Amino acid sequence: MKAYLDLLEYILINGDEKNDRTNTGTISSFGHQLDFDLEQGFPAVTTKALAWKGVVSELIWFLEGSSDERRLAEIRFGKDRKELTDLNKYSTIWTDNADKQGKALGYENNSLVKKLGPVYGSQWRDWGGVDQVKKLLKDLKENPDGRRHILSAWNVGELDNMALPPCHVMSQFYINNGTISCHMYQRSADMFLGVPFNIASYALLLYIFAEILKLTPKRFIHSFGDAHIYKNSIEQAKEQISREPLNLPSLSIPKLQSLEDLSKFGVEDFKLINYKHHPAIKADMAV
Repeated sequence: MKAYLDLLEYILINGDEKNDRTNTGTISSFGHQLDFDLEQGFPAVTTKALAWKGVVSELIWFLEGSSDERRLAEIRFGKDRKELTDLNKYSTIWTDNADKQGKALGYENNSLVKKLGPVYGSQWRDWGGVDQVKKLLKDLKENPDGRRHILSAWNVGELDNMALPPCHVMSQFYINNGTISCHMYQRSADMFLGVPFNIASYALLLYIFAEILKLTPKRFIHSFGDAHIYKNSIEQAKEQISREPLNLPSLSIPKLQSLEDLSKFGVEDFKLINYKHHPAIKADMAV
């Protein structure tokens, strides 16, 4: 993960000050790439604590095709939504988006339902009637040498109906000699808060696909458009850069024969093994 820290430092030194949608302000740099060799370990950030349960629950939520933030809370906390009405205890990384942008779009928003519109999971599982994830897995199995193994969330016709247009826009999968790799493009990247989460999420997605297809995860390549550090997390980023990375953990996931098997398991069934990290560094998310 040193390459990630090096990119943080590069942006702080060489980035440009820019305004942004949230009016927080950023230090921004355009066009970068990180490449993770998964044979060296699972790419979980070690210079601060990774919100692993948040990573797992959000990805399961995406793969379910849900666009209801309260369903994400159910997965994250392992409770029925009727038990999750105290948002001080049971909020998720999507709660603020639901309460702000989702509500502004006129979607149902109360203690039991918080709709976000056709965000990631909706596009992955139902793009105009096409289940992209099922099609992708089928195509990877039947035509492993294909160059069209794409998963996309950037549905131009529905962007204005989304509480948050997708930041991680598309990913491509590549099979070779019994291994599978993923290359993801992210148009907008909160390098301090969001990117460690995004790296772990797509690496986990790759492991899930590999398990279903009986392949070995090999590389995760992460490309960035606007890579930025919000001004309210500059000091936190500097603190993280000052810390020495630790050894990467390994990953344990359940045995999966198909996508449907995910419904048999919970967040606790996806485990980071020997995950050692520095203390958490708190920062407010710009919404």
